[in-house]
Amino acid sequence: MKEYPHWQTVPLRWKDNDVYGHVNNVVHYSLMDTVINTWLIEQGGLDIEAGEVIGLCVESHCGYHSSVSFPGSMRVGLRVAHLGKSSVRYEIGMYAADESLVAEGHFVHVFVDRESRRPTPVSGKLREALEALQPG
Repeated sequence: MKEYPHWQTVPLRWKDNDVYGHVNNVVHYSLMDTVINTWLIEQGGLDIEAGEVIGLCVESHCGYHSSVSFPGSMRVGLRVAHLGKSSVRYEIGMYAADESLVAEGHFVHVFVDRESRRPTPVSGKLREALEALQPG
């Protein structure tokens, strides 16, 4: 498994399976979004309801390597590949319980002022949390 500074185990749900008997591709995107935002809220102090700064997803991608299905869980690894002035590119690895690679993706946030929707610098506790996700 690749180097990820943060890991989160996410249980799969019955509704995650599609008619072909495996986790549907939209679930992988939801898992990426969930793991990223859990980190930002818990470690970076991001206030998604009333904070002055919010993160907007401007790009996402997921490449699939193998399938997984309910019941079970996935281990999701998270790292920051690039941290700019107002943007961040995350890389995410999703692994089955047997540690086989299920999918890899990336997700780009631009942090903006909630009202103006103009880019704003990533600073303070949020920046520290994102720096902690940079490998090595």
